[in-house]
Amino acid sequence: MTLIKSISGIRGTIGGKVGDNLTPIDAVTFAAAYGTWVKQNRDNKDNYKVVVGRDARISGDMIQSLVMQTLVAMGIHVVDLELSTTPTVEVAVPMEHADGGIILTASHNPKQWNALKLLNHKGEFLNGAEGAKILEIAESNAIEFADVDSLGKITKNQAYIDLHIDEVLNLDLVDVKAIQDAKFKVVVDGVNSTGGIAIPELLERLGVHPVKLYCEPNGHFPHNPEPLKEHLTDLSEMVVKEHADFGIVVDPDVDRLAFMSEDGEMFGEEYTLVACADYVLSHMKGNTVSNMSSSRALRDVTEKHGGTYEASAVGEVNVVELMKKNKAIIGGEGNGGIIYPELHYGRDSLVGVALFLSLLAEKKMKVSELRASYPDYYMSKKKIQLTPGLDVDGILSEMTTRYADEDIRTIDGVKIDFPENWVHLRKSNTEPIIRIYTEAKSQQEADNLADRFIGEIKEIAGI
Repeated sequence: MTLIKSISGIRGTIGGKVGDNLTPIDAVTFAAAYGTWVKQNRDNKDNYKVVVGRDARISGDMIQSLVMQTLVAMGIHVVDLELSTTPTVEVAVPMEHADGGIILTASHNPKQWNALKLLNHKGEFLNGAEGAKILEIAESNAIEFADVDSLGKITKNQAYIDLHIDEVLNLDLVDVKAIQDAKFKVVVDGVNSTGGIAIPELLERLGVHPVKLYCEPNGHFPHNPEPLKEHLTDLSEMVVKEHADFGIVVDPDVDRLAFMSEDGEMFGEEYTLVACADYVLSHMKGNTVSNMSSSRALRDVTEKHGGTYEASAVGEVNVVELMKKNKAIIGGEGNGGIIYPELHYGRDSLVGVALFLSLLAEKKMKVSELRASYPDYYMSKKKIQLTPGLDVDGILSEMTTRYADEDIRTIDGVKIDFPENWVHLRKSNTEPIIRIYTEAKSQQEADNLADRFIGEIKEIAGI
């Protein structure tokens, strides 16, 4: 079992020993460290407020109760969204004029995992320095709790998914009338989490007929919750059976979005951002950003519309930082994360669905035809499990030396850009693994390139 503490937050498996797993003690300690950080950074206030929401995983209610009561004990008022989505909490923080937010979710990890994702007063993820400070506070004895007359209070507010949808529908580029007129039928795989609440409601308000698949928010994930092709055979069969226009799948906290074409084939999670960017850029000039492990197809589409594409280090906070710097009008990550600053700086499946539907209504073509209109790139995403004796930094350094004559970037692991393909090697921030991502003009070429580098890593490591 595992507990991972990083600048991105704290993530681990439920049960086990304190410090080795995400136990109640660890949840309270980390929540108290965050509360201390909030009070240090938002000083000269009489009242502090933090928004808290969770996905539907089984441990969510327990962890959320621990976190909220810890904040109450620190004299911080809590707005309890109960079952919610990550982007909904991000939207709620500034709407509540809150000092921060916490989402209880382990994203795509299996049901035994949970995590605390931390937001600042803008509803955006903390940067590296801020995350490091919270880790430092958690390791110290510098946490103080409020006296009995200064305890915080909890206020429940279950309206924010509706309010979030309101904000999406009010966006200039979301063509509600065109979507309603198209009378789409869409199958939704909510992986039995909060996407099963939010996405069907959004579709209904857009005049789309949703066919629900695994939309009961009970936390019993019916398949691996990472929205990859090999996990989505039921969705594929349902889309074809229902003669649906396409299928939608989200991860448990609804910040990753993937589509399935009407023929039951994956649209490609990398192409979620490509399609949404294509639509946005066709209506307004601007730039885009994605991370280094994302498809070259976004660069191609951006340049087609006269914009500039830039790649950031992996991690939502890094993408957002570069988007702000380059004034990008849309961006995100190739894992199906759409960041549309017109709404907020966070990955948001709801806005992704609305933009995609607007594109389809405008193009008046099948989803498979839309996919065929984009450049063809194929990715391989593999990984190697870390062992205690594996010198990952030494391996990456050796790779940099080996390929010194190629186009190499080392801001996040090692990315080697070859003329016709690329490989990106990096340590995961959330799991004890090395990720090997490759992209090429065919799936076989991408897989072969990944296998080649896995072999080289094993050779260097002597395993």
